[in-house]
Amino acid sequence: MTNMTLQPAITMLPSPEHSDWTTQALARTIEDAGASHVSPDAQPHGLIVGWGADSEELLRVLDETPSIQWVQLPFAGIESYKSSLTAHPDLTWTSAKGIYGPPVGEHALALTLALLRDLPERIRATSWGASSGITLNGARAVVVGAGGVAQESIRLLKAFDTHVTAVRRSTQPVPGADLTVTTPQLREALPEADVVVLAAALTEETRNLIGEAELALMKETAVLVNVGRGGLVNTDALTTALASGAIKGAGLDVTEPEPLPDSHPLWSEPRCIITPHTADTLEICVPLYVARIRKNIAALTERLNGAGSEEGAELEGLVDARAGY
Repeated sequence: MTNMTLQPAITMLPSPEHSDWTTQALARTIEDAGASHVSPDAQPHGLIVGWGADSEELLRVLDETPSIQWVQLPFAGIESYKSSLTAHPDLTWTSAKGIYGPPVGEHALALTLALLRDLPERIRATSWGASSGITLNGARAVVVGAGGVAQESIRLLKAFDTHVTAVRRSTQPVPGADLTVTTPQLREALPEADVVVLAAALTEETRNLIGEAELALMKETAVLVNVGRGGLVNTDALTTALASGAIKGAGLDVTEPEPLPDSHPLWSEPRCIITPHTADTLEICVPLYVARIRKNIAALTERLNGAGSEEGAELEGLVDARAGY
């Protein structure tokens, strides 16, 4: 008699904000991975969260569904799900960290080059102007973060023969960086930086990481690029620094608040480029997220059938629920 392979039952928390095609793509992925797509009341083993799904609804589902062992979150930054992580720290949590590195790193580089080459001014121009612009080749960059986006940003920056200092919580070297320092040493690194790229998670420790004091330490010719989370930067301090010419420019794919109100002065600031959190659009994200889900359902299947690590270390994008990333 052959042993039957137990297939995981997976439920889904779809997004009310996006089109049906994203929900359908996730549902197809569950079935294609050999799992059963079930409702929350069918004692599922896992839960897949769609883009923009309500955080309070996630907590309710987890509170009412003790059979869930694994939760897959759609973003690399997971601060919006803090209440669920805090309430259920012993579940296996995985995020999308690492999978959006290439497109977001690409966007960070685009913003960096545009700012250094004064493209905001030239795009608005209606006549010939003075020669201006700074090269990225041979520049000094500071990249805050150590995840997939940070590492991809470092890889791309190194193509321009830059010197890159990575800033992270631990002393473990970040791959590709010339130097790795800890977060308390950020202020020491800022005065020499031509480019500062923010690609860190938003936690209580990193909120307002760049404020008035940090901006004052930067060169007048330096640019700040934020593709992490809006809360990493004190928006009021940045607005003041740009208006006074304290730094050359800022490229923001994320803001605090988000979306940034139409009346906010940063919209009319000539030294600022704002993109509406489009470093990783749904068209980019869906195939990458689908691939992560397939791998993790396969890992969950092995776990349920007695293979792999009981702690779930074989799943990709594991999250420390207590640390929040």
